[in-house]
Amino acid sequence: MKRSFFIALGLLTRIPIPREKIPPTPREMGASVPLYPLVGLLLGGILGSFSSLWPGSMADTGAFLVLLFWVLLTGGLHLDGLADTADAWVGGMGSREKTLAIMTDPRSGPVAVVAVALVLLGKFAAIRSLILTGAPGLAIGVALLLARLNLLLLMLTLPYVRPGGMAAQATAALPKRSGWFMAVVTLLAVISLKNSSGFLALTAGVGLFLVLGWRFRQRLGGVTGDTLGAACEITELGTLLTWAIAAVPPG
Repeated sequence: MKRSFFIALGLLTRIPIPREKIPPTPREMGASVPLYPLVGLLLGGILGSFSSLWPGSMADTGAFLVLLFWVLLTGGLHLDGLADTADAWVGGMGSREKTLAIMTDPRSGPVAVVAVALVLLGKFAAIRSLILTGAPGLAIGVALLLARLNLLLLMLTLPYVRPGGMAAQATAALPKRSGWFMAVVTLLAVISLKNSSGFLALTAGVGLFLVLGWRFRQRLGGVTGDTLGAACEITELGTLLTWAIAAVPPG
């Protein structure tokens, strides 16, 4: 359990962890996937606590610093996947083969730049709004949790379509029973908050899982590491914006 969590933490974040001399086996990689929501919970706790330090009078500065810390903690891993997916989705023009080929190109086109810029601007706006309402911590924590939950759900329900690599091994060796158990526990944990904004964010997260899963299956027949990264970023943005909009007092 401890080693599996460190594997998940090392893959999804840039948080320093003890380095093992023996590389993880495919089975250990698979066992780490159900723990992705726990990584989201840890990241959410760190960033949520940091966001709560900023008063409304410093909403702009606070939102920027929270977003900067967010990117540093994750190493921009999922932003890279978003950029590659955006380029490939537009440039692929509906073709599975062309879409997969463009994803392997290390260069970023204008679509990738626009996609990353829009996601970062959207997150900044949502964080700023949440700081102004005085309750950013829980919203950010839930957004990070639900995004990693969607990674788990996509890997549980869709095949990995690019052969080779750690992600392919992890998906193939993913223990389904443990994965579904963690998914249900995560959903129940968010529901147990009994927060109306949180429930709307959860609804948005589930909706995004269904839509993204359908589109990935339709275009590619499954997922790749890049599409998983894109799904994480899109879920973070969608759930965060939903909470921010719902939290604004009427009038």
